[in-house]
Amino acid sequence: MRSKTDSREKILNVAAMLFQLKGYNATGLNEILKVSGSPKGSLYYYFPNGKEELALEAIHLASTSIQARLQIVLDKYPNPIEAIQNLIKNIMEDFKKESKPIGFSISLIALETYLSSQPLREACSESFTDLQTMYVKKLVQSGIEKEIAKELGTFIQIIIEGAITVSLTHRSDEIFLTVSNQIKILLTPYLNNKI
Repeated sequence: MRSKTDSREKILNVAAMLFQLKGYNATGLNEILKVSGSPKGSLYYYFPNGKEELALEAIHLASTSIQARLQIVLDKYPNPIEAIQNLIKNIMEDFKKESKPIGFSISLIALETYLSSQPLREACSESFTDLQTMYVKKLVQSGIEKEIAKELGTFIQIIIEGAITVSLTHRSDEIFLTVSNQIKILLTPYLNNKI
């Protein structure tokens, strides 16, 4: 039974990686099978509804991984400015190593599928909302009023996703430094005398 689970997990992990790297449309099922080393019939055995079902689970897997990484950083630093700046630093270091959006963003699949697949759009939307909620929670814990924290959390999510996209496009990590500096300027007035 374990080998069946391992085979399914291999397919899912490879799909999550390829969807983050190449997008939904550019990733073929044969490529997923080849990279995962799985036999041809196994994909439809584990994912009987095909590519969209696989993509939904891959988005969930990637989102869970991204949230876990974010939670580690948020827990490590009591000050939300330090926490978010260190998150940006971690993304920047990963970017320097890989120059690929694997493990820190589902933006490519979100942009590619928002018009073509309602289930995939909703899964990506839920993932982005979960990340925003994590930022909001951290800001509220730091003493920021909930309504203001909601706006700030949304904005932080937007600028980090935007920084990832622009950095990949320019093949430069300088945008992360700009975002990191601006996070401090943005949040400091809200946190004075609260931490």
